[in-house]
Amino acid sequence: MLTWLITGLIAVVISSIGFKKYVWFISIGYGFSVAGIGVGLLILERNALTIGTLLGCILFILYGCRLGGYLAYREIRSGTYNSKMKTEIKSGKGMSIVAKIAIWLSAALLYAFETSPMTFRLVNKEGTDVVLIVGLCISLAGVLLESIADIQKNNAKKKNPKRFVDTGLYKLVRCPNYFGEMLFWTGVFVGGIPIYYDAVQWVVAILGYVGIIYVMFGGARRLEIRQNKYYGEDPEYQKYVKTTPIMIPFIPLYSVEKYKWFVA
Repeated sequence: MLTWLITGLIAVVISSIGFKKYVWFISIGYGFSVAGIGVGLLILERNALTIGTLLGCILFILYGCRLGGYLAYREIRSGTYNSKMKTEIKSGKGMSIVAKIAIWLSAALLYAFETSPMTFRLVNKEGTDVVLIVGLCISLAGVLLESIADIQKNNAKKKNPKRFVDTGLYKLVRCPNYFGEMLFWTGVFVGGIPIYYDAVQWVVAILGYVGIIYVMFGGARRLEIRQNKYYGEDPEYQKYVKTTPIMIPFIPLYSVEKYKWFVA
């Protein structure tokens, strides 16, 4: 369990960037924490690596750097985004240091839990099997989907900044980037199913997976509320949201705004 505790410490150190800006605990700090855990696993468990686990760790690094880099670039370069987010996302000003520490440590713990299936596979000295390969394929599909969705949204916003995006992957689902994120972590969880040694490992892995799915639905709810505010009177937008699933393609869930237990 020492390796798993160290991955938690890696997440604690990297996600502490959120003390600079509150939202970075769960955005930039999130992406780079996952990448840092991938690097840490490569070093700590280098003697236990197989082709599959090596690829899994590399996938953590690629995923985390892509996400963290994209979010950092958006923060630094997009003046329009930052001015809009000032009214949409809590700045953290006035929040007590105790509350910030609680959020920081909770987020870091979630990142260690999310990545735990790969950690446990390495710690348990399990090699590469069919289930891991299937999980890696699912995760890779998630990374590709999320990356394409971000590119398509950026391109659409450059052409028409004031219009909602309903082209490309956004024809199938309103939050394809969140769906890609869920797909990535589904692959990570699936890849670990055969290798858990005890109830503790099962509980940690399940909590990590359920936790990130909850976070993604909360993010979708926040986005839906924001888009309803900006585009709610547009008839084309109303048609779009009533016919296009919000989170999972072909699953007829069109709104999560009413589910207040998804914290927005």
